[in-house]
Amino acid sequence: MNEKSQVRDVYDAVADPTRRRLLQMLAEVEELPLHEITVHFQMGRTAVSKHLSILKDADLVTTRKVGRETRYRLNATPLQEIQDWVSIYEGFWKDRIVKLKLLLEEE
Repeated sequence: MNEKSQVRDVYDAVADPTRRRLLQMLAEVEELPLHEITVHFQMGRTAVSKHLSILKDADLVTTRKVGRETRYRLNATPLQEIQDWVSIYEGFWKDRIVKLKLLLEEE
């Protein structure tokens, strides 16, 4: 199976700070064309396009053609997997905070 046909792992896709910034940018608007995205980064169109491709492979970004222009839009659904995983540890930390509070109140 070649790399193009594999679905990219959502954790791998969001591991890079540039891609997290792209996701945040797309969360604030309905959609953006590549040229409007690129001006916010100190890298060329090809590099930004590669990051968007990785996000698209993880199904975090969808595209739509408008004439010769490709517009990018956030698909936040796969982020639920990360939210579900992180929520497991919320109980752990809440329990620790309650124990710490009790210890501090004893002193």
